[in-house]
Amino acid sequence: MKYDLVLHGATVIDPSQEIHGRFDVAVAGDRIVAVAQRIEAGEAGRLIDLSGKVLTPGWVDIHAHVYAGVTTWGIKADAFCLATGVTTIVDAGSPGWANFLGFEEYIVAPSRTQVLTFVHISGIGLTYGPLGEMEDLRYGDPARTAFVVQNWPDICVGVKVRQGKHQVGDNGVRPLRLALEAAEAARVPVMVHIGAGVPLPDVLAEMREGDIATHCYQGVGDGIIGEDGGVIPQVWEARQRGVVFDIGHGGGSFDFEVARAALANGFAADVISTDIHAHSIHHSVYSLPETASKLLNLGVDLEDVVRQSTTSAAAAIGRGDELGTLRVGTVADLAAFEILDGEFEFHDVRRRLLVGARKIEPVLTVRAGEVYRPQELAEEVAETLRRAGQMKAITGGNFAEAIARGAIAPGRPGLGDKGG
Repeated sequence: MKYDLVLHGATVIDPSQEIHGRFDVAVAGDRIVAVAQRIEAGEAGRLIDLSGKVLTPGWVDIHAHVYAGVTTWGIKADAFCLATGVTTIVDAGSPGWANFLGFEEYIVAPSRTQVLTFVHISGIGLTYGPLGEMEDLRYGDPARTAFVVQNWPDICVGVKVRQGKHQVGDNGVRPLRLALEAAEAARVPVMVHIGAGVPLPDVLAEMREGDIATHCYQGVGDGIIGEDGGVIPQVWEARQRGVVFDIGHGGGSFDFEVARAALANGFAADVISTDIHAHSIHHSVYSLPETASKLLNLGVDLEDVVRQSTTSAAAAIGRGDELGTLRVGTVADLAAFEILDGEFEFHDVRRRLLVGARKIEPVLTVRAGEVYRPQELAEEVAETLRRAGQMKAITGGNFAEAIARGAIAPGRPGLGDKGG
């Protein structure tokens, strides 16, 4: 056979090539080898009919936390990604230089999904969520951080720093300056968590072209919307000089009112990402297609939603030549969806309700030429949710819930029982 796999009959949306129409896509090995209006079925070892579906490049989630079992945030994301159209997931700083090698060995190596990471400027990364990782500047180490990024370029896409009061204490933008020092040495972008307690203009003033401001629709304070309801001038200036704005939904950083105000001002995020982690997956954000569906129902066009989840996301991490595209010769990462019509409920991080008329529903993922369907991954996804619930319960001190979720066996010393 000429092709190992042909995906037939879908409406193909590939913003990287300005393609939006009915096309067939052929795969040989782990590469895309043809995109044409018709490819003969007899040339395919396997033919999958996607008539009535939308086919896009594999989605790229540039902000998530997947260092499961080592950090208070991490989830077991591999099956979860492949069940939801995500072929590349980027950890937003869970590993620092001190625990990066474990991330490479235990998370990246066994994953079917491509896993990349920003390396946190704090050497401990996000190991211990209850305490701010850069309240003590001694954790910041530009030289070691840059060394890791430079020497593992296949995995590392940049440097991460969180710039809210809880994370940096009274240190203001000094953690960001340390992150920039590392990033300049390694020639990569910095992803900056923007949050309450550090003035956003001060943060943006430090950022360079290509750096990423994540949580751009957060409503906790020091955000992009001013008291007059408009986008503050410093945000427009930062965008003009090339700062990238990412959604980073998470458990506390996507506010419908902020998103509506930004969109009404003509300010749309450059990238859609989930910030999915053990504390958000049961509360406010379930997947990248679900997050994109919220934007779709807030008025963002489908093609723009796809662009923000594929082409623009890949470009933001410096991988636009290989990811987020269906160009012939690139890796065969694809995602197929059904655009459902009906009445669907969505929530922001404050549990505000949005009733939408459309929903993006994953039906098939192709990662490096291998085909995955959501129903085939259901048991693994259930395990992801169970383990995330364990960590959330333990971190929150909800020990009875942790027992119920199977984290700790009842009667084992440690829950108020000092043992013998």
